[in-house]
Amino acid sequence: ALYLSGSSARLLSRDVATSMRGRAMEAIVTPFSFREVLRHLGREPGLSPDRLTKAERSQLDRDLIDYLAHGGFPEVQGLDDRTRNELLRTYVDVVLLRDVVERHNLSQPQVLRWMVQQLLGNTAGAFSINKFHADLKSRGVAVSKDTLHNLLAHLEDAFLLCSIGIATDSERRRQVNPRKVYPVDTGFSALFDQSGKPNTGHLLETVVLHELQRRNYEVSYVKTPAGFEVDFLARGNNGSLLLIQVCATLDDPETLVREVRALEDAVLEFPEAACT
Repeated sequence: ALYLSGSSARLLSRDVATSMRGRAMEAIVTPFSFREVLRHLGREPGLSPDRLTKAERSQLDRDLIDYLAHGGFPEVQGLDDRTRNELLRTYVDVVLLRDVVERHNLSQPQVLRWMVQQLLGNTAGAFSINKFHADLKSRGVAVSKDTLHNLLAHLEDAFLLCSIGIATDSERRRQVNPRKVYPVDTGFSALFDQSGKPNTGHLLETVVLHELQRRNYEVSYVKTPAGFEVDFLARGNNGSLLLIQVCATLDDPETLVREVRALEDAVLEFPEAACT
């Protein structure tokens, strides 16, 4: 067997099969999962969480909070905040310059940077090309909607971020509804989030999405006719369906009611799905 590795600067993943005349199998290398980070730190638990001691569970909680904030890139593990952020910013700059701007010979790189700032600064948020286009137009920036669609696709091809669409059989509804956008690694969020507020829930949502993708689920989000939203509808290779709500804490009774109500409403639309 022959193993080839590299970035997307010269050859996108979808180009590999063509270049190898269809005799290739793709293996995407992602940042560490939470379990892989624990293994890297030498703290991977050998028991299920409910069988750990109180001290071990507390350490696991702290490790999770650190993972959400720092991300899973191997090289950033154990670095101080300043060094880690500088390294992650370098990753972003290299992807933008080499894997997107140079590869696609872009004539408006500033538009790309504005898009990245908005997308990575709003983890798990909805992104509408139409609204972004209108914002650019109000600034006097002339760019077509097709170009913006292409820029978003380029960023996904370069593995800087990923997006999911609404769960529907209607192609028109899929096109007119915004996509939800997630960074490829939660460590990128802190570089661009200007809210100054804790973002634990959205970071956890990002981690759950990536784990579903690792397990080869096809993922979308649900917007019910009544206006309720469920974070993920995950379809397995065997056709199984999961409706998933992600929440960092359910201490507030109103939060629990809201999350459960959305699931109950979504089940009416997807009765064959299991809820979690």
